Amino acid sequence: MAHKTPLYDKHIEHGGKIVDFAGWEMPIHYGSQIEEHHQVRRDAGMFDVSHMTVVDLKGAQVGDFLKLLLANNVDKLGTEGKALYSCMLNAKGGVIDDLIVYYMNDEFFRVVVNAATRDKDMAWIETTAREMGGVTVTERADLAMIAVQGPKAREKAFTALGDGIRVVAEPLKPFTAASVGELFVARTGYTGEDGFEIMLPGKAAAFTWQMLFDAGVAPCGLGARDTLRLEAGMNLYGTDMDETTTPLESGLGWTVAWEPEARNFIGRSALEAQRDAGLERKFVGLVLDGKGVLRGHQQVTFDGLGEGETTSGTFSPTLGRAIALARVPVGVKIGDSCQVDIRGRSVDAHIVKYPFVRKGKSCID
Repeated sequence: MAHKTPLYDKHIEHGGKIVDFAGWEMPIHYGSQIEEHHQVRRDAGMFDVSHMTVVDLKGAQVGDFLKLLLANNVDKLGTEGKALYSCMLNAKGGVIDDLIVYYMNDEFFRVVVNAATRDKDMAWIETTAREMGGVTVTERADLAMIAVQGPKAREKAFTALGDGIRVVAEPLKPFTAASVGELFVARTGYTGEDGFEIMLPGKAAAFTWQMLFDAGVAPCGLGARDTLRLEAGMNLYGTDMDETTTPLESGLGWTVAWEPEARNFIGRSALEAQRDAGLERKFVGLVLDGKGVLRGHQQVTFDGLGEGETTSGTFSPTLGRAIALARVPVGVKIGDSCQVDIRGRSVDAHIVKYPFVRKGKSCID
C-alpha cells in the first residue's frame, strides 16, 4: 500500500491528480502543470515534499562520521543552521544518493535524503554508523516538509506565518536555516527560485498549508517541480546520476572536497583514479533546434566525437523549447551541434552551458 503524507487530504481538497511516486501517493499537478510552473517562476508556489526522508545524526563522533560518509566536507560548516549539498558514494565512487546536510551543533547534524532511495540510504548510513560507533541515527518520520518557492515566496510566507517567522527567517542567507518554535526554516529549494523549505510536525502541516494558501501561495505538483529543477540545471537522482556514475561525470565535481588530502571519504580513491586518468564523459546542457520533446536516455550523436545520451529532458515552459541534460564525450564543446534520436527520427540540437533559466530569465542564446 502506498504511503500518504500528512497533506494528502489537502491535495484532494485542492483537486490534485494523485500518482504513485516512490511508493507515495503524491500530486502530479492540480489542473495545469505549465500554469504551476509559471506560478513559481513569476510569483509563489508550494510543494509537499514530506515524502523525503529527514534523518537526525547525533553523537560525539558525528562530525568524523560525516567526513567519512560524504564527498563534500562538513568542516565547511560550523555556524548553526548552515547547509551543505553533497553526494554519498560507494567504494567505486558511484552516487548512492545526493543530499543536504545541516549543521545544528558539533554533536548534531540533520540530513535530508531522497524518497526513492530511502531504504538503501538508511541501510548505508546505519551500517556505517555502527562500524564507526559514537553516532545515533534517528529517522524523523514525525516531520512533514513544505517547499515555498518563487520570487514572492519569502514575503508571502512571512504574511502567512507571522512576524515571529519573519524576524528569524528574513535575515537568512541562501543555504542557511533556523529553528522557529517547532518549525525548521531553511532557505533552500529545488526550483532555481528563492524561497524556503519548512520542516514541521506532521500534525501541523495541513494548518500551515492552508495559511500559505490563504496568503496566495498556490499548490504545485511534482510535474512542475521537475520542469523547474531541470530549467535550473539541477540533477535528479536515478536519472542524471546513480551508483554507476560518479560526481565527476555528472556535473557535480564542485561537490567533491579534495582538501584536506588526509580525509579519506568513502569513494575517494576511485574518484582520484578517475580524475588522474582523465574523464571520458562530461555533463552538459542540450537545446533542441526544432520541434520535438526531449526525454531521458535518448542517443546523442556528434560528428567525429562519438555518442552520448540525454539523462533527463523536457519541454521548458519558460523558454518555449525542449531542453535536456546529457552525458557526452569529453571533447564536446559549448555550441557544438549534434543529432538526437527521438523515436528513430534524427533531430538537430546544440550544446549549451546550463542552467537554462536563472531567476525567471533565459541563460541561453
